[in-house]
Parts: sequence; structure tokens; C-alpha cells
Amino acid sequence: MPDIKPDLDAAYAIETPEDNRRLYADWAKTYDDSFAADMDYQLPRMVGLIFCEAFRGSGPVLDVGAGTGLLAQSIPIRAMLEIDALDMSPEMLGIARQKGLYRKTIEADLTQPLDIADNIYGAIVSSGTFTHGHVGPDALDELLRIARCGAVFVLAVNAEHFVARGFAEKFALIEPHIEGLQHHDVNIYGADADATHKDDLASITVFRKR
Repeated sequence: MPDIKPDLDAAYAIETPEDNRRLYADWAKTYDDSFAADMDYQLPRMVGLIFCEAFRGSGPVLDVGAGTGLLAQSIPIRAMLEIDALDMSPEMLGIARQKGLYRKTIEADLTQPLDIADNIYGAIVSSGTFTHGHVGPDALDELLRIARCGAVFVLAVNAEHFVARGFAEKFALIEPHIEGLQHHDVNIYGADADATHKDDLASITVFRKR
């Protein structure tokens, strides 16, 4: 990916971990204003609300692809939870740390094995990772490994790519290991988003590990 202005189209064009690191290193300091506010980014709030409805266990919670912490900010019961942030961008995690939202931050690439023990987390959430970028459905295997039995998952997947990128097929394959699978289609952006993306949808997928 050549050096270009960080924006949504550049994020959708990500194909490799190197693309990801380069884009978000440049974007981190202005991400909340130049993207989230300008695009009326609603998805973290929607994931946070659905998580609160689904969560009935105990933490800790892992925020996957946490970025600057927009999802953690949007969880109404966050003060009651221990939440860890996982992201491959140290610059984005640096902004998240400044907000004081997380117990700890973990720099890691979801396309690789995670240096996290089995059966650690009581919940796993994500609001912007499973989209047009390089992270595909196979990352679910590692997330299931590090979750405890009964852990709730609330993961937003870009609706346009749910079938095309293999997420529907993956959920069929892991069906013996999960239960209570639900999908909630929501708008990613609000009324103030630009016309190109205002109708973009995500499928917020909710399930528990058996």
C-alpha cells in the first residue's frame, strides 16, 4: 500500500498486516475525530449495547481490534468489568491506554497464533476488525481457544463480506463448539455519514462457547 491519506477507503483496501500497521500508525492521533466523529460511527455503540444484553457471566473481557477504545467506551457496564485490549497497532493502543479503559493492552496480530493461554476470557467483543481488511474468519479458532466454556462472543462482521469472505461457512464449521448463534444486522454509520458509506451494514454475531 503506497503512502496515502488515512481514511475509510484506505482501511477497506488493507490486505496485509504491514498495510494495517502503516495505516493506523498514521491515523491513530486523529482517528476519533477524523473518522469516528465525522462518519457518525455507530457500530461500537451497537456492539456495546448488544454485549450488555447478552453478557451473563464474569470477565475478563477481551476487546479484539480495540483500536483507540471506542467499543470499551460504549459498554455501559464497563466500570464493572476487567477489559483487555488487543490490537496490532501500538499507536492505536497508545491512544486507548491514555483513556484508562483497559486492564492491559496486548499488541498482537490476529492472523497469527496468540501468546495467550487457553480458557482465559469470559467474553470476547469486536466492533471493527472483521471487515474488508486482512483478518478473516480463521481468526475465530484462536479466539475460541482463549475463551472459557460459556464465554459470550459479540463480534461485528461487515455484512457485505459475511458470505463472500467465508464467515458464514466458518460459523457452520464451528457449530459443534458454539451455541445460541444469533445475527443482528445494523447500520455501521449514522445519519451524518457521507453518502458513499451511509448504508453500510454489519452483522453483529452473538454466540457462546460450549
